[in-house]
Amino acid sequence: MNDAEAIALALEEAKSAALRGEVPVGAVLLAPDGTVLARDGNRIQERKDPTAHAEMLVMRAGALALSNERLIGTTLYVSLEPCAMCAGAMAMARIARLVFAACDPKGGAVLHGPRFFEQPTCHHRPAVMQTEPHAFEAGEILKDFFRARRR
Repeated sequence: MNDAEAIALALEEAKSAALRGEVPVGAVLLAPDGTVLARDGNRIQERKDPTAHAEMLVMRAGALALSNERLIGTTLYVSLEPCAMCAGAMAMARIARLVFAACDPKGGAVLHGPRFFEQPTCHHRPAVMQTEPHAFEAGEILKDFFRARRR
């Protein structure tokens, strides 16, 4: 599976999260060979768990699938720039690559805010790529979700 296909799956998960009333963020974790280890969307409200971000859910599922807390060689795709909690978990899990669609100037911690992977205390830094072609669609999913909530 290539980057475009994996981001498309993450966007599908974001849309599913929105249908559940969750903030529409979706994530997909690929094994080093390109097979899907896990895919999910936010489930914070459903699980009454503030850590049930899409990224956290797929990393947990991926670790179980690989029977290893180290996700070496994997690529994490997410529809929105990860927060500090998720970035920290990615570093601990040794994710090889992070690919995300939309930037998050308010809550993101990769290119914005604390720039987690640039901190001297961060011992593992995944290769990071923001995929511009999908940023607009990811942003629209989020805007539509919050616009409907404000009515």
